[in-house]
Amino acid sequence: MGKFPIADAELAKIMICKRCKARNRKGAEKCRKCGYGALRPKRKDIKVKK
Repeated sequence: MGKFPIADAELAKIMICKRCKARNRKGAEKCRKCGYGALRPKRKDIKVKK
């Protein structure tokens, strides 16, 4: 993904809320901002525009 493996490991610990797009810690059950229960892991690869 990036140049630094340490930075990549830190980004892998982030969960994103599907409702409000807030960043949450890895072990979160619900969003810290809006309380929504559906969280997804942060995208690992770089999105390429065509």
